[in-house]
Amino acid sequence: MDQLSPIMLGFLGSLAAGTLTAVGAVPVLFGRIPSRATHDLSLGFAAGVMLAASFFSLIIPALDAAEPRFDNGAAPAAIVCIAILLGMAAVALMNEKLPHEHFRTGREGPDAASLRRVWLFIIAITIHNFPEGLAVGVGFGSGGMEGGLPLAIGIGLQNAPEGLAVAVSLMGCRLALS
Repeated sequence: MDQLSPIMLGFLGSLAAGTLTAVGAVPVLFGRIPSRATHDLSLGFAAGVMLAASFFSLIIPALDAAEPRFDNGAAPAAIVCIAILLGMAAVALMNEKLPHEHFRTGREGPDAASLRRVWLFIIAITIHNFPEGLAVGVGFGSGGMEGGLPLAIGIGLQNAPEGLAVAVSLMGCRLALS
């Protein structure tokens, strides 16, 4: 694995983490819709894992990387805060400019009415998963297996209950339309 380029490691790590989204949807494929309590518990778990992965695999390493370059103790924190805000702005811009569809609020963005519904869901999922893939890529690119693997595992663990939630929501939409 050490002979693989950071780009290939990032690709494979992102692919593995993304695949766990589909694994999370497997129970719904077999007609098993979890109870509301199980659904809520799995989403709470996913949120906690994602917060931990963000903090321990992204924010702390970013602070550690910025500290040797600056003498001022506040500069590394400011740089990391600005980077987080820029990431939030990029996702908000994609949410604003790309057509997509939300389960609850419906179609959003330019030309959303002219696109088929499946493409709107695909774009919405891409808006959501793009930052995760970038994070895994940065983890492998900056820290190799040591930096990328824990992040890919954390994001994958978060993706499984998220896949279940999306599948349950899609099943609910399908049942409502029938």
